[in-house]
Amino acid sequence: MPRVRSMKVLIIGSGAREHAFAWSAAQSASVEVVYVAPGNGGTARMGGKVQNVALKAVDLEGLLSFAEENRVDLTVVGPEQPLELGLVDRFRSAGKKIIGPTQAAARLESSKVFAKEFMQRQGIPTAGYHVFTDGVSAAQHLLSLPMDAFPQVLKASGLCGGKGVIIALTKEEALRAIIEMFETRIFGDAASEVVIEDFLQGEEASVFALTDGEHYKLFLPAQDHKRIGDGDTGKNTGGMGAYAPAPLVTGEVMRKVEEQILRPTLKGMAEEGNRYTGFLYIGLMINHGEPFVVEYNARLGDPETQVVLPLLKSDFIAALQASVDGCLSEVEFEMYPKSAATVVIASGGYPDHFETGKPVTLQAEISAIDGCQIFHAGTALQDGQLVTAGGRVFSVTAVGGSLQESIETAYRGVETINFEGAYHRTDIGAKAL
Repeated sequence: MPRVRSMKVLIIGSGAREHAFAWSAAQSASVEVVYVAPGNGGTARMGGKVQNVALKAVDLEGLLSFAEENRVDLTVVGPEQPLELGLVDRFRSAGKKIIGPTQAAARLESSKVFAKEFMQRQGIPTAGYHVFTDGVSAAQHLLSLPMDAFPQVLKASGLCGGKGVIIALTKEEALRAIIEMFETRIFGDAASEVVIEDFLQGEEASVFALTDGEHYKLFLPAQDHKRIGDGDTGKNTGGMGAYAPAPLVTGEVMRKVEEQILRPTLKGMAEEGNRYTGFLYIGLMINHGEPFVVEYNARLGDPETQVVLPLLKSDFIAALQASVDGCLSEVEFEMYPKSAATVVIASGGYPDHFETGKPVTLQAEISAIDGCQIFHAGTALQDGQLVTAGGRVFSVTAVGGSLQESIETAYRGVETINFEGAYHRTDIGAKAL
């Protein structure tokens, strides 16, 4: 396989996932420069090969013009919004290499209705469901259900930044959620269609693949912590921490995921004319060793990226290059026999109202903590001062010989970061121990 030397790589996005992409790409000997659009305070301070570009992730024309003018060799899409808008289609039409699915294929994430109907057609294990476009019909359906049918899960079909899901424990809660989604419009247009599905028992885990549409490579499985509070309590967030590998995903479970979910997904998408390429995230519920799909994402997860990438021993960029060239089966994709954990530090009040612009102090001791890496999520530079600029501000990651070691090291790293209102969970990874 031909290797491209002195590559120019463009990474699209501004979170900790994109910081991790830039960190990994910069380690590749074949990479000359890494542009991050728009990036954050962390990528701005990386120096060396990495530089920020003042372009928003949804500025499709601006991003394409930049890639053409600067002769970018490979573009990597981090967040979901550019995929939904068709950025991959634009780049490919212009002859530019880009990692990600087309707008049509990205509907596996951007439309939960599309995803559920696809899984039903392909016989992929998932929860039973009904689709509604108005509150009256949805309420009538809920009223018809027996009390023992609850909990029920209500999902806005469109993109909601990982927050468009309500688990209703009772019929009253479900009816209240319907009012909030269809009348109060808490999720806006994303809830023009609502999926009501059966509640799956079990424990959640995430499987990630890189695919060229036919062949695929697997990252280590991970487990995210969505709830804001310790013990998985409180509101859903974009993710408060993660660890990998997840012991819940045994070799036998992974075999079932590949045979019953991953391969049928890629084969079915290709047969239906929506060949899927790029990253594929499969959110799973595992019950007594049997995997069911909770959701697809058309990208790598955040904060899971921050634990699966540091465990990748092989050249990340070489694998991405092979995937866009259609020869992914020819490259190595080896993992370190270690564990990783990441702890998210959020702004006080997240995921509801929170303030930004808080000055951040990073203690020098972090550099002395072996195996620890800080990925910035919501930071910016103001007159040289690092300040908070989002709900999730940092993702502190550590790699260790055991999960216990990686967790302890990550929390040592957390102690080196200070800003007003900083908040983090104290039990990341505890469920695996």
